[in-house]
Amino acid sequence: MLTIVAATGLSACGSADPNVLKIGTEGVYAPFSYQGADGKLTGYDIEVVQAVAEKLGKKVEFVMIPWDAIFAGLESKRFDLIANQVTVNDERKNKYALSQPYTFSEGVIVTRTDNSSITSLADLNGKVCAESATTTWAKVATNAGAKIEAVEGFVQAIQLLKIGRVDATINDNLAVAEYTKKTGDTSVRIAGKTGAASLQSFAARKGDALMADVDKALDTLRADGTLAKISEKYFGTDVSK
Repeated sequence: MLTIVAATGLSACGSADPNVLKIGTEGVYAPFSYQGADGKLTGYDIEVVQAVAEKLGKKVEFVMIPWDAIFAGLESKRFDLIANQVTVNDERKNKYALSQPYTFSEGVIVTRTDNSSITSLADLNGKVCAESATTTWAKVATNAGAKIEAVEGFVQAIQLLKIGRVDATINDNLAVAEYTKKTGDTSVRIAGKTGAASLQSFAARKGDALMADVDKALDTLRADGTLAKISEKYFGTDVSK
């Protein structure tokens, strides 16, 4: 069973029903978490967390929420788990319970095709990057000396890039590849790489015993080939290892 709730206020809370797992997700970040033509949530993260919930014997309820509010939503117990390509970093390790990674990718720099002045992080110094303010990519851009134009997600970042309001955006290579494959947009391109691998995991509140069960479920899904199968469906290759 799958239920979707839009997080529009503070009244939502983590599931009081032990048989329900409430999941916070954007729903606008293809191919990881997005709404299909039928309006239903789908994507790599969605299918992986549904498989995890099935192993745990729980029903899933999704709470759609903007990325920049997603950790606040977790902390205020509006849901139990974030499934939205949470990049693993030291700050998040210290603040949240993170699962073992289920996506392995890398960050890339995206520019307009007619811009040849940016090919590396060093070239972002003094430039403007469109990023969701609380993402790892925003931090990477800031560390490179870029100014941040805050956006609600990757789609808006690309829109601002195309109209020339920003110089670049940094994001996951898998998300960029999905965008170009689906849209055929040749006005933007991958201009360079960030030079670092990116590992993504689920996030829960610090100390939540739920994460140990999630990790066990991921171990099982990795061993029985389920993670690889879901990955192949969305990316044509296994990005789960």
